[in-house]
Amino acid sequence: MTRYADIPKPIRSGIVLVDPERGTPQRIIVLQFNPDTLERSLSPQSAGGSGDSGGGGSGNGDRNEALRLKGPAQETWKFTAEIDATDQFEIAAPDGIHPQLAVLEMLVQPTSAQLREASRLSKKGTIEISPIEMPLTLFTWGSKRVMPVRLTELSINESAFDVNLNPIRASLSIGLKVLTVSDLPLGHPGAELYYAHLAQKERLAGGARTAGLGALGLRPGDITVGRG
Repeated sequence: MTRYADIPKPIRSGIVLVDPERGTPQRIIVLQFNPDTLERSLSPQSAGGSGDSGGGGSGNGDRNEALRLKGPAQETWKFTAEIDATDQFEIAAPDGIHPQLAVLEMLVQPTSAQLREASRLSKKGTIEISPIEMPLTLFTWGSKRVMPVRLTELSINESAFDVNLNPIRASLSIGLKVLTVSDLPLGHPGAELYYAHLAQKERLAGGARTAGLGALGLRPGDITVGRG
């Protein structure tokens, strides 16, 4: 027994594919290594347009809408994931990391069976063919960040190969868009998961420490304004 045996293993980030009808997990993809950095961007959905409608400004926004939001913020994530077969010598990998890459690539394209069915319907003269529905995708970063997402970017850089030219090391640039209630129909499992994700943010925000105006060099009278 090593002296490090009592150190807990780190929780892995990953992706969960969920049946959009039943809401049950279909597949779990665990990232081999947690990314070192995350790039997150939130863009508010303002009710008014940009700028102002007068007073010397050049914008055309409605002043009455300046503090209003018409929906949840648009949130995107970007990170780099690493896959390395040489880090798992105890696991046989006759195809290198082809399987792991293929699983991720199938997140952004339909299956051959789905494409054949769409082609069959087209040949039969079906007037309207519904777009192919993919499984609901969840991204997890610990228990406090579980959110429905859509993959918007998947760039693969393969950097090492075995003697059969199977890739054995790669870095992946992954971009995600968090799906909100503005993107999903009412009652959809993803919409409920977004509500839970937002509620978690609210709980965390409620636990944040607050400071007094003195920390900013202000007094209460400095920001008290009337509406006349």
